[in-house]
Amino acid sequence: MHRSNRLFEIIQLLRAADQPLRAEDLGAKLEVSTRTIYRDIAALQAMRTPIEGESGVGYMMRRGYDLPPLNFDREEVEALWVGLSMLTRTGDIALQRAARRICAKIEALHDPADWLQVAPWGAPLDDPDKGCVPMSLLRQAVREERKLRLTYRDDKGHETTRDIRPVALIYHLECVMLGAWCELRDGLRHFRTDRILGCEVLEARFQGQSATLRALWLEQNGWSDPSAALSG
Repeated sequence: MHRSNRLFEIIQLLRAADQPLRAEDLGAKLEVSTRTIYRDIAALQAMRTPIEGESGVGYMMRRGYDLPPLNFDREEVEALWVGLSMLTRTGDIALQRAARRICAKIEALHDPADWLQVAPWGAPLDDPDKGCVPMSLLRQAVREERKLRLTYRDDKGHETTRDIRPVALIYHLECVMLGAWCELRDGLRHFRTDRILGCEVLEARFQGQSATLRALWLEQNGWSDPSAALSG
């Protein structure tokens, strides 16, 4: 979690608490060390956020403190709610957690649109306890232009080891596909994430190549820029 997001979460937790929260408790909720919480509290206090308390006792937010409102109209809030709810279909646990955090932030400043419901059935969860490769790792590799070494089983049961340059993650209704340049096949390929048996992040990068590879991938698949579907 980025520091700016963590600072926001600390404010939200303190605003909702009816008794002091210890740094240890905040750290456990946000999955960071107690020392990190102490630094974050000090940073927020330096920004004149009205947090009262001290280490060993706990912290509370002075009553009446609020955050600036998000400038969304009613339909924008409903669109966000439906879009975020649809992340339950992706099987991406990290994205689902992020969606819940965003929904909590929206609810803190707007009436919830929880009467808009999305069926949760879709791709299976990328649960590491079940041997699945976390999609958050794949998304990070795409962002950082980092090569991956996959152990992959195709639809006929054949296993191969591939070094790839991941360029896109495609969320279908019942599965998730990783679009990548496959160095074994010397071309663009798709890999179902539920057939990835192992994934190693390599030191090698393909910095500066992802935009070109992604454009080629979009062209080969007959897609325009996906964001264009939301315009007009």
